[in-house]
Amino acid sequence: MKAFADKLISITRHHSEEISKQWCRAVKTNPRTLSYHGIPDETLMAQAMGFYKNLRQIYFSEKPYDELKEYFNRYAEESRERGIPLHECIYALILMRRHLWLFADFQKPFLESLDETHKIGTINNTIRIFDYGIYLIIEKYDATP
Repeated sequence: MKAFADKLISITRHHSEEISKQWCRAVKTNPRTLSYHGIPDETLMAQAMGFYKNLRQIYFSEKPYDELKEYFNRYAEESRERGIPLHECIYALILMRRHLWLFADFQKPFLESLDETHKIGTINNTIRIFDYGIYLIIEKYDATP
């Protein structure tokens, strides 16, 4: 499983700017993320690149939940400060996950040689990271007055 995860995360890290640009365009034009439409590209790019570049550290961490908590608490705080409603904040995160997989899907020739079991395990672990993120964001929004 580590081989596929290494390749996926390496692709994500190496292309973090490109993936972040695609995500930025998506949240700035999607009717479900209206609050993001007026946020400067640089601000959104920094938010997405922070996640994509640090995915390797989070993915292979012995205690990923602690690192996820730090990142997603900051994500939630910044989103609340910008006045982004919770449902839009969560949908933007869903788009962040989607753009990671869309980009990886275009790398098929590089990834096709890997075992299906390893691919499925990596996909499950990556989804779990985003699921934790959703939980942590909701928890932070609920805890902040």
